[in-house]
Amino acid sequence: MTDATLSTRQKAPLRTPTDLGENATKDIAAALTGVLADMFALYLKTKNFHWHMSGPHFRDYHLMLDEQGDQIFATTDALAERARKVGGTTLRSIGHIARLQRLADNDADYVTPEDMLAELAEDNRRMVGFLRAAHAVCETHNDSASTSAIEVWIDEAERRAWFLFESTRAPR
Repeated sequence: MTDATLSTRQKAPLRTPTDLGENATKDIAAALTGVLADMFALYLKTKNFHWHMSGPHFRDYHLMLDEQGDQIFATTDALAERARKVGGTTLRSIGHIARLQRLADNDADYVTPEDMLAELAEDNRRMVGFLRAAHAVCETHNDSASTSAIEVWIDEAERRAWFLFESTRAPR
């Protein structure tokens, strides 16, 4: 390989061969990357609340949030790799996440356990909406692999929201 060929390859944009058109690549990668930013935000908030949990239900809530954090984190690599497989690019930094995330951070010094769970339940419900919107984009472009993966992530987010909601119900 000549120096000129190597230089040209190094300067060429990241292009993964795909049968999807340029618009599909752009739309799908953007939708997946937006969801990915929110997944990282949700992951960190879940771990934040896991680390700062207190009170009489500490053990149960601490363990539940640890399990949920692991599940959320497990989606991140698959989301990023889907964006790359369809020919796009994805997140590059914490700053990039901050520019794209739609879920709010919580940097409060103290949050009650009930408020932690309620906030995470709402964030997971919002995540379901973000995932449904990304699913619609992928479906429009006939990207069945992305839609299939997103369907699993929707179910997981719905389950997390359900568990969090049920954990905050007052006893009767």
